[in-house]
Amino acid sequence: MNAKAQSFENDRIVIDPDICNGKPVIRGMRITAETILDFLSTGESKEEILKQYPMLEKEDISACLAFAAKLLKHKYNLLKTA
Repeated sequence: MNAKAQSFENDRIVIDPDICNGKPVIRGMRITAETILDFLSTGESKEEILKQYPMLEKEDISACLAFAAKLLKHKYNLLKTA
């Protein structure tokens, strides 16, 4: 893992500028948290995701959800631009 990398959710979510352009990924693999969240948002079950990505563990999926929930707890200001 790159010295600039950060990890979250018990090291299950990693942000490394050298992996997937710095998007949050699962355990340094090239599977983004966004991908897993997209699957869940379309109604895909955790079991089906684990079949499609056998290198994942069910805790990885829970970590994606927890990470997203923490991001949404921040206050955001939207600025209108041209």
